Amino acid sequence: VQQMVASILSKKLAMSVERLIVDIPIGKGAKVTSISEAEKLSSIFLRQAGLLGISVRVALTYGGQPIGTTVGPALEAWEALTALIERRGSKSLIEKAILLAGLLLELSGKVSPGAGEEAAREIFLSGRAYEKFKQIIEAQGGNPEIKPSEIPLGKYTYTVKSQLEGAVTHIDNSAITLIARACGAPQDKGAGVRLHVKVGYRVNKDDPLITLY
Repeated sequence: VQQMVASILSKKLAMSVERLIVDIPIGKGAKVTSISEAEKLSSIFLRQAGLLGISVRVALTYGGQPIGTTVGPALEAWEALTALIERRGSKSLIEKAILLAGLLLELSGKVSPGAGEEAAREIFLSGRAYEKFKQIIEAQGGNPEIKPSEIPLGKYTYTVKSQLEGAVTHIDNSAITLIARACGAPQDKGAGVRLHVKVGYRVNKDDPLITLY
């Protein structure tokens, strides 16, 4: 754990980061599986960052299933870009992004304590987040006008369908990661998986569960 914290903070120091939000997802199949583990990790981050002069806040978030509906470089880029353009998407993706952005806005002093989430939501819903994202793409030499449909995904697909009627009660993070890697991700940028359902969804027989790219 100490080596992981040192690795993460050294990268931030090398980039002259002064304010930092650390997200620790907690759940079965995540790197951190319990609240007690997360609290221990949080205390190490807070202590070491303080000694290094970095202002840090730690967010403990739900990590019991994948965030959003995609796993894989191009698929995740497609999902994020679609959400920014349409200003809607998977609730887990949108709400987590707004939470973390809100914490960063508060930590930076751009907004008053407690007002970060509301400010971040307004930035997202107004389209200002998308406009800023286009500037970031351009600064890195990319095409800021790229559309989600122009992101090349794996051309071979296979959809796994439900064999029965019921409700989704669990999604194994480790299994999803192994499946994405078996498909070729992350080396093959277009490879990965797309989830059609999340925990709590009801499905009928032959409903799509997951598509492999």
